[in-house]
Amino acid sequence: MANSTSDLASELKALIVQTLNLEDVDPKEIDTDAPLFGAGLGLDSIDALEIGLAVSKRYGVKMKDDSAANKQHFASISALAAFIEGARA
Repeated sequence: MANSTSDLASELKALIVQTLNLEDVDPKEIDTDAPLFGAGLGLDSIDALEIGLAVSKRYGVKMKDDSAANKQHFASISALAAFIEGARA
């Protein structure tokens, strides 16, 4: 199971770079546990919407628009991967 989580984390890194057109960012250099917003990748709420849509399309998981849990899901790549795995289980 840990292997599939790391594979999913790698896929998510590539998906974020592609979705947000982060041309100067190598997906392999994104820290799996670093914050996606603020000090980490420095993403904003518009980026969160784009990522949420891309994740919903690719993985078939639904996120509520104003859910307080979304903040936790988007805390890091590892948190987002855990959410997706839990939603698909």
